[in-house]
Amino acid sequence: MTLYSRSAINIRRTWLLITAFLAVIIGFGYLFSQIYQQPIYLIFAVIFSIFWSFISYWNSDKIILAIAGAREVKHDDAPELYHLVENLCLTAGLPIPKIYVVDDPSPNAFATGRDPNHSIICLNRGLLERLEKVELEGVIAHELSHIGNRDILISSVVIVLVGLISILSDWMLRGMFYSRRNDREGGNIILILIGLIAALLTPIIATLIQLAISRKREFLADASGALLTRYPEGLIRALEKIDQDPRPVKRINSAMAHLYITDPLKRRKLSWFNRLWLTHPPIEERIKALKDMAL
Repeated sequence: MTLYSRSAINIRRTWLLITAFLAVIIGFGYLFSQIYQQPIYLIFAVIFSIFWSFISYWNSDKIILAIAGAREVKHDDAPELYHLVENLCLTAGLPIPKIYVVDDPSPNAFATGRDPNHSIICLNRGLLERLEKVELEGVIAHELSHIGNRDILISSVVIVLVGLISILSDWMLRGMFYSRRNDREGGNIILILIGLIAALLTPIIATLIQLAISRKREFLADASGALLTRYPEGLIRALEKIDQDPRPVKRINSAMAHLYITDPLKRRKLSWFNRLWLTHPPIEERIKALKDMAL
């Protein structure tokens, strides 16, 4: 079935991503242990990277929900919403995810979790208030497609790992600028320069990985969601309404932006260079692809 067409690929990509981040962090530790002649940097990098990878796999969804300020919604709290999700899950052959709502007027939504059996759909209050039933159905089908395609694990894990890389890069840059050890002892200029370049470039590379993962998966989730509902017009209308609302999501970390169905930061008047760093493809392109499906 189309909904599951990329699940195995995304599982492999997730483990490759975790392995790559482990290698980068341990490489950082080795480099700085050589610069400062302190093996404790390497030991710390190995222990910390393994610990953080474990956290990102098992608890990334909890971290994301806490940042978003989401609360769980049970059947009795919103029976119509619950039945809508339930019916789509039966059609898709997916277990019913937990449903969370964020008290935010900006219409948006995302899915998270580590697999279909531990998945979550999170909807902003603004989405529930503004969209009609067929439009809301299109959005939920889109998010269920992320779950079915196993996008949710890699998208959730990358938030935690990218955040870790940024923290470590900042920490190591500060260490290089404020440490006087190498100044007193002469230091190794070449190693210091390599460390400086690595610390500056690594967050950029991590961001590029995040963008590459995000943009491709949105088109697939749009297509899979439209096939699930058999009504592309519902998702088209939902995307148009969400895009027209100027309000950004209130509680948003830029590392989480790629999770949402559209850009939660509402970045509009940007130069061509800044557009290269957007986490989502243009709404116009997504709508065109959906309209082509309806022909």
